[in-house]
Amino acid sequence: MKKICALLLAFILIIALAGCKNQKNKEEKTIKEEKTEIVKDYNIVIKIKDYGTIEATLDGKAAPITVKNFVSLINEKFYDGLTFHRIIKGFMIQGGDPMGNGTGGSDNNIKGEFKANGYNNPISHQRGVLSMARSQDYNSASSQFFIMQKDNTSLDGQYAAFGKVTKGIEIVDKICDNVKVEDNNGTVKDKNQPIITSIRIK
Repeated sequence: MKKICALLLAFILIIALAGCKNQKNKEEKTIKEEKTEIVKDYNIVIKIKDYGTIEATLDGKAAPITVKNFVSLINEKFYDGLTFHRIIKGFMIQGGDPMGNGTGGSDNNIKGEFKANGYNNPISHQRGVLSMARSQDYNSASSQFFIMQKDNTSLDGQYAAFGKVTKGIEIVDKICDNVKVEDNNGTVKDKNQPIITSIRIK
């Protein structure tokens, strides 16, 4: 009887271990699939009221999660009517906040695709590069993005760069030169914020 009980316990243990192994394999497969998801490049057009048009290419290979999220928001017409609320000449212009003050975003936060957060993102923060704004939380990026006016490689590995301006970088210069800011942090009053008429897939 003891032998039978021992055999039964051993059998149950084997079944349990097999179940754990299968669960582990499923989890590993999910993680692998997330990391290897293929997202294509996209060409986009950003129209800014009274300033002009900026064209850019989004790099789906370098930042697939970020590009997928950005394209989803574009398709929802999320950015239409929003503004550039933070402008620092010699650095960048930042926009995409529905609150217009740097505190808002979309309904979803995404993983930060940059070195400090465990991702190999090869895009350097040079003139014309698009990147995601975030709080101190690495995974807090949502809808806010910025366009580099000048090179600033100190941001590399800390922020998720995901695209590059291909045409209209002079519009960024014009905005930096003409928009009045209130402080060294680039705060722009509501009435002075350049309006994003639309962002569309080209």
